[in-house]
Amino acid sequence: MTARTINGSIKIREKHKIFKETGSPFDATPIHSIKLRPGGHDTLPAKPIDVSAFSYSKRTAHQSPLSFLKRGTGNGGTVIPFGSGEESPPGGAAKGGQSKRASARAAAVKKTKLRDFQAFAERPNPPNTEFRRFYERGDLPVQIDHGGVHNRIAWKVDIQKLDFHHYLPIFFDGLRELEMPYAFLAEQGVYDMLSAGSNKVLPVIPQLIIPIKTALNTRQKAVIVKVLKVLQSLVTCDQGPDGQGLIGQALVPYYRQILPVLNIFIRQNDNLGDGIDYGQQRRENLGELIMETLEAFEVNGGEDAFINIKYLVPVFQSVVVS
Repeated sequence: MTARTINGSIKIREKHKIFKETGSPFDATPIHSIKLRPGGHDTLPAKPIDVSAFSYSKRTAHQSPLSFLKRGTGNGGTVIPFGSGEESPPGGAAKGGQSKRASARAAAVKKTKLRDFQAFAERPNPPNTEFRRFYERGDLPVQIDHGGVHNRIAWKVDIQKLDFHHYLPIFFDGLRELEMPYAFLAEQGVYDMLSAGSNKVLPVIPQLIIPIKTALNTRQKAVIVKVLKVLQSLVTCDQGPDGQGLIGQALVPYYRQILPVLNIFIRQNDNLGDGIDYGQQRRENLGELIMETLEAFEVNGGEDAFINIKYLVPVFQSVVVS
């Protein structure tokens, strides 16, 4: 839960995400009734086809009498600054009609701009993850430990004895959860399994690609930031005296599924001018986090990592000294 300060005095805390499909604590989420596909493009507004782009035809609109100026309206050739509140002259219905048309034009322009940048638009993220289904059914050996300053996960069995082929993809699928306690349990469970069972992660890499791709395709900043931090831990979890350091190389064939979304958001940097970003410790700057992840991929991905990253993210520059 984060807090924001407005005008230096009002402090607002953002509410946790709550989906309408979530029932009471004694009910299970009706996952089978959710028909929305995570990361799908079906809900985006369709952009109209511009026939003049590939033919001599031109689309025209029928003009109504309200589209033209009437006597006693207009500014008489005088240039009036936009936003001064004097775009239409005083005088009853004419002024009201002009203001309505101006607001309608502004709404149309705003809608057009939103359509032009559909690549950055958020996709659906319904609460139908495998992690939620297994957790509500009681099939996951985890529970929240409230016995400290920060919440932790209490594992009911030893992590080393878990079947990673079964449990690790389920926890990765829960990374796109935004609702508590599913979001906390899934993210912390992934970190615990990567740190405690790093030698058992390499054979499971092919099963983790679809959950990672689905989470990134939602194009929601909170989900992408979470997945990027997990990917940085994933490529370095087997580094050490007992590790083989092969997870980074095993991810190279799957760059085509992971990197296209990163290429879209790689320029999403916060430009504060001479201001101070007091939230740097949370590492939520999307552009910088993507660059850190790509650099970790190159350093741990072997000799073929850079050429594959460069193919999908052309602006990336190598950080490995040859």
